[in-house]
Amino acid sequence: MRSSTQKSATAPAPARGPRTTAPDDAPLDELDYLLITALQTSPRAEWAQIGKALGVDASTAARRWNRLTEAGHAWLSCYTVASGVTLPIIAFIEVDCAAGALHEVAARIADDPHLITIEHVTGSRDLVLTAAFPDQAMLARYVGFRLGTLPGVAATRSQIATAVHTEGSRWRLDRLAPDSQDTLTRDRGPSLPRRGLTTPDDLDNRLYLLLSEDFRQPAARLAERLGVSPSTVRRRLGRMHREDALVYRCEVARCLSGWPISVTLWGVAPAADTARIAAQLIGMRETRLCASLSGPHNLMLAVWLRSAEEIGAFEARLAARFPELVVADRAVTLWPLKLAGHLLDPHGRHLRGVPVTFWEDPGAHRAESALLERLRGGRTG
Repeated sequence: MRSSTQKSATAPAPARGPRTTAPDDAPLDELDYLLITALQTSPRAEWAQIGKALGVDASTAARRWNRLTEAGHAWLSCYTVASGVTLPIIAFIEVDCAAGALHEVAARIADDPHLITIEHVTGSRDLVLTAAFPDQAMLARYVGFRLGTLPGVAATRSQIATAVHTEGSRWRLDRLAPDSQDTLTRDRGPSLPRRGLTTPDDLDNRLYLLLSEDFRQPAARLAERLGVSPSTVRRRLGRMHREDALVYRCEVARCLSGWPISVTLWGVAPAADTARIAAQLIGMRETRLCASLSGPHNLMLAVWLRSAEEIGAFEARLAARFPELVVADRAVTLWPLKLAGHLLDPHGRHLRGVPVTFWEDPGAHRAESALLERLRGGRTG
């Protein structure tokens, strides 16, 4: 993953600009749901292949998809958090905000490129951030010299994921019949953690940024924009896929998904049982994210539910199935401000993309360097 300044002048503009008019929120029809499921199953499949699976022609499938994306009802994303000699760390950061400051804080950090997810939630924290860092030192710099100095931030708490058992790219609407699924290339992805590119070069990074705009661009178009040959692009893409360097996702606006309630649960389980419990949690229909954590709550589970009334019933099912798992805390998402590197409106509709890269802020670096000089000189008073 390429390092980036907080607001990189070289980062590409999103393939489509932010919407400036209110979208049409008419319910999606069955073909829309089938199309979204097909792209979740095989995000890079040709339109002809997708059309065949859905029983329509390629132009109809492409036209339907364009309508969904223009309305912000569905979108594609591509990102990598595994690039370099060592695997990065995934951190979950809870942020408490001063009264009236939450939305200003969220706006200030929305374009921070390493923040994969930003959620405004209920409960004892205001924001929950999911972020990727090259190492613990960068996490400490971000929390201490970025978040800690922002006006309106009252407190932060961080935990590191010791293992990510599943994440949102593996969640499906599951509207396709088995024979239609067989028509598509299954794209469930490798087991985590992803290996990624150990030695990405400048061309790899430039290609990734173009893919983050629109990973369905043909190789010829990518080659034209990069100033290289199509065969070079195909070789680079092949290497990225062999090394599990890219995460492809197809998302749907939560308000139209049929699963409008997102709940994050923090649990405590005996260390000897966590692997077994996690293996079963990731098979549950509702699960979007399951991770082992470094803190006092050693399991984190994010689920999508069909209604708020299902929250209690879901926890009851967990208690019956895993009596050794204690749910210690929970939070309902009020506004999914950012999901997989894309900014969303309060109903979960797409606004624009932010390429996922590692964060780097010269101001934070200077502040850290000044602190180190004080520590070296013993001037800590």
